[in-house]
Amino acid sequence: MAGNRQERGARTAAMVIGAGPAGLMAAEALADAGMAVTVAEAKPSPARKFLMAGKSGLNLTKQEPAPRFRAAYAEAAGWLAPMLDACGPEAVQDWARQLGQEVFTGSSGRVFPTAMKASPLLRAWLARLADKGVTLRTRWRWTGWEGDALAFTTPGGHHVLRPAVTVLALGGASWARLGSDGAWAPWLSEKGVGIAPFRPANMGISVRWSAHMRPHFGLPVKATALRAGRVTRRGEYVISERGLEGGGIYAVSRALRDGAALAIDLAPDLAVEEAAHRLSRPRGKSSLANHLRKALGLAPAKRALLMEFGRPLPDDPAALARLIKALPVAHDGPRPMDEAISTAGGVRADSVDPGLMLHALPGVFVAGEMLDWEAPTGGYLLTGCFATGLWAGRHAAAWALSPGRAEPSSR
Repeated sequence: MAGNRQERGARTAAMVIGAGPAGLMAAEALADAGMAVTVAEAKPSPARKFLMAGKSGLNLTKQEPAPRFRAAYAEAAGWLAPMLDACGPEAVQDWARQLGQEVFTGSSGRVFPTAMKASPLLRAWLARLADKGVTLRTRWRWTGWEGDALAFTTPGGHHVLRPAVTVLALGGASWARLGSDGAWAPWLSEKGVGIAPFRPANMGISVRWSAHMRPHFGLPVKATALRAGRVTRRGEYVISERGLEGGGIYAVSRALRDGAALAIDLAPDLAVEEAAHRLSRPRGKSSLANHLRKALGLAPAKRALLMEFGRPLPDDPAALARLIKALPVAHDGPRPMDEAISTAGGVRADSVDPGLMLHALPGVFVAGEMLDWEAPTGGYLLTGCFATGLWAGRHAAAWALSPGRAEPSSR
């Protein structure tokens, strides 16, 4: 906040709270503008959710035409568009290469580091930030404001700081153990910032399985199409003890969260008439399971789902084919929000200016999943965090360094 003074003599020009992808990107932009930057991270180490995402292959972005890429952000696409244009798929790939991390594009357009994990990229990024003078403070937990100052609990005790400018990048409200707990929402709300309620995004669904499903827990389900309302997506997912989870389910999870019914096409490459024709062939002494395997190529996981959600199966081949092509899934809704990959909700777009500064708190900018936007997995989430972090950092620096703005001093 411009014009304020920082207590106890320690002075910093810019504070970034949260050391995830958005926060680190904002810190780099502020440092590149010539500011002294301190990043405060509540956890013992930075970017824990980023590292967790990289354990199964770090999907940095998605290589596709800009209009299609922006459309993945749904109703937020309009106000995010300038940020995504400034830090889109090409820019993200160039950024990774500048850190010495080569990337490759898969057949689906998804872009990954060649190393297929986050740790080498993060190490290189943190080293570059240190070279630029960025100070990282871990175990510094922000506890809100004391008057107009930022308050922290730290290993060295209670600290109160008044930086020239602040970027908040504290994440959403999922995976609290990695640092995103949404605890900041009441503090901003008390300051007059509009907060949309948190909701799970990119989450699995809960299913109360019958006992016969236990042997199938952990099995992947491949080559199906999932339909939820007007949304149809192909993708792989897993039968877990708790329900269904994985990329295929995440792709339709928003529609499911909003109340759409779920149906699975277990044979998406066959027309219903062809499926009925194949099922009408004499099966002789074969069991129904073998008949389904031979006639339609249904793998064990698919047959298990058919038996779980379709019993009693119809004897008529045409009726059975229709069921296989649109198997209704009974479920208990989304898994708990803390298990979700990401969350919807957060700081509303009408609470920030075009540079992502809060209207209610001049000099305080917001980036990443704190903002009220959501996108599917597949590179969109990380790119959105990078893009809003870079945007907030650049605009925060421009605001703090604008002519005539008072430099904070100590008292």
